[in-house]
Amino acid sequence: MLFESLRYDIKAVLDRDPAARSGAEVFFLYPGVAAVMWHRAAHFFYRHNHKFIARWISQCVRFWTGIEIHPGAQIGKGLFIDHGMGVVIGETAVIGDDCTIYQGVTLGGTGKEKGKRHPTLGNRVMVGSGAKVLGPFTVGDDSKIAAGAVVLSEVPPDSTCVGVPARIVKREGVRVCEDLDQVKIPDPVSLQLCTLSVHIAGLEKKIRQMEEQLKAHTEGDETHENL
Repeated sequence: MLFESLRYDIKAVLDRDPAARSGAEVFFLYPGVAAVMWHRAAHFFYRHNHKFIARWISQCVRFWTGIEIHPGAQIGKGLFIDHGMGVVIGETAVIGDDCTIYQGVTLGGTGKEKGKRHPTLGNRVMVGSGAKVLGPFTVGDDSKIAAGAVVLSEVPPDSTCVGVPARIVKREGVRVCEDLDQVKIPDPVSLQLCTLSVHIAGLEKKIRQMEEQLKAHTEGDETHENL
């Protein structure tokens, strides 16, 4: 079973990474493949209640590859962790088949409660570099999470999410809102200050108008008294 999974994992890398030239190269030189392979062994020990051995394996793999996968996480076939440094996958995370995860991704929880607290990825999900998927919800099949996004809620199948916090910009290939500019990311504090500046300018204009009206009214009264 482990060898069948390994063969499938290597084929998945060859299919998805144009830089991969041979199965031997993928097996010996791809840290993501090594991390997933050793995770399957650690998960076996974890399920058979040898949790110390399971954690020891995962810690060794973390030191070796920079990829931290809790031995309790459930991972389907064909997971491709590309580059991999800084990837963290939590204990109750579930990953479907043929998913792709890039460096710096976290599949984490949002609290200290027991039970299911990490996300579930469906099949063929892609999570871009640096993205954080936090909480016990599902990211549907064929969805894409953009680099740097922070996903905090359910994602329907075949959706594309971007931003902090993440929002859905495409669903089933149809654009549902404008894409967030990943270079010129809006600053909410700056936007609020600009709004306040516009509001203050409007108030100052009204005050000047009132002063002019009051001045004109006062001059009119003085003229009337002189007459």
